Amino acid sequence: MAGSGAFLMSFWMAYSAVLSSIAESELSPEIHAHELRAHVYRLASPEFLGRRGPGAARTARHLAAAFKRLGLKPAFGDSYYQDVPSLLHEGVGKADVIGRNVGALLPGRDSRLQEEWVLVSAHFDHLGKRGNVLYPGADDNASGIAMLLEVAEHFALSEDKPRRTLAFIAFDQEEAGLRGSMHFAAHSPLPFRYLKAALTADMLGRSMANVMDEYVFVLGSERSAYLRELIEKTPPPPGLVIGRLGADLIGTRSDYGPFRDRRVPFLFFSTGQHPDYHAPSDLPQRIDYRKLQCISQYIRDVTKQLADGDAAPAWNDKPLPPDLDEVRTVAVLVNRVLKRPDLYPLPEKKRQLVQSVQKRLNTILEQGKVAAEDRTWLIWNARLLLFTVF
Repeated sequence: MAGSGAFLMSFWMAYSAVLSSIAESELSPEIHAHELRAHVYRLASPEFLGRRGPGAARTARHLAAAFKRLGLKPAFGDSYYQDVPSLLHEGVGKADVIGRNVGALLPGRDSRLQEEWVLVSAHFDHLGKRGNVLYPGADDNASGIAMLLEVAEHFALSEDKPRRTLAFIAFDQEEAGLRGSMHFAAHSPLPFRYLKAALTADMLGRSMANVMDEYVFVLGSERSAYLRELIEKTPPPPGLVIGRLGADLIGTRSDYGPFRDRRVPFLFFSTGQHPDYHAPSDLPQRIDYRKLQCISQYIRDVTKQLADGDAAPAWNDKPLPPDLDEVRTVAVLVNRVLKRPDLYPLPEKKRQLVQSVQKRLNTILEQGKVAAEDRTWLIWNARLLLFTVF
């Protein structure tokens, strides 16, 4: 058995290397499913040791080389790296470095707008190895990094360069309390006041609770009328459905947090949590690469509009009024979970909880409006479902 395991590991490493070489040999502005697959298989392979510790350092070098190959400028002066210090030793010295963000810039072509910038990001770190068990993190978050690399490739190789500057940043230490994005937001390489929008993605290749196959959730537009309209008017590729939600339904769950807290208009993209979340079974063969392609194309299209538009998003201190779209998205999730116990089985007490939520959601939809007390109820019950059911 030990010999068989070693053979499988060697085969996986060789297979991922072949896939990666195919992706690297097909550089083009187009975003292809097989290129995204190659990135995910490579990043989730044993070569990168679950992207923690020495594996994270190896991943950082891999990403820097990818940005350099695209001809993108280093984001941090003459370096693609930004050291991330420990929380207790911010700014003390290299002895306290716990990770490295990796980033590149594509300067804007419009002399009037190039000082402004748009951030496209995803975290690359994961859980590493625990004993002899590898946590590959294919969806969390090799899928997001695959998107980042392909979107960066699109803009780097397109003849029509963006009017505003684009920053492509791969964050480290997301799994350790968002340390990478927190440090970046506090020490951004470009003037922070000119950051017009922050886009980040975490887990783009699966299906929430195994029942939301065609959905990607987009959070954050409740803080910007411009972003709300942009999401509503940007058509997704065929087969992809946008589920717009408020970020307050899930709290601070990923790298949008430091930007939201600094009142930067933001969008967070995710396909949601699934049974393989933070498990050794989060494997590359379980990713839906056609879906990942569609989401990557959609993020590309949103980024292009943010980079080229005459106007830019503005932050709303007060969230936009709640609407039924958000309620419908949550209702689809709970209805499907209850109808498909074969895909997402629930113990009886949890089923009763989901049924009670379903009943209230249906009442809100029947009344055709979302009252303030309904929105407050939705926030608390969405979080309850996230932490106890999903």
